[in-house]
Amino acid sequence: MKKKLHIFYSGSVQGIGMRYTVRDVALSLKICGWVKNLRDGRVEVLAEAEEDTLNDFLEQIKERFPRYIKETALEWLPASGEFRDFQVVF
Repeated sequence: MKKKLHIFYSGSVQGIGMRYTVRDVALSLKICGWVKNLRDGRVEVLAEAEEDTLNDFLEQIKERFPRYIKETALEWLPASGEFRDFQVVF
């Protein structure tokens, strides 16, 4: 079943290429949505796909940035179908 996942990563998550890695992982898994840096130093992600795919996405991001991510805040939401691809938003 398709779901939407709203994620906030905090820690030392900016200036390390995280947005582009998140985008590359999302595209490889055929996830739609976006990623962006926030002014408060966090990285925000909105991702939409099958629930299993989103869980795989979470694991891959965690594996790539274990020393940088200090906290992950997640909110599972119903899928909206509003996204067609995955982008870095500025």
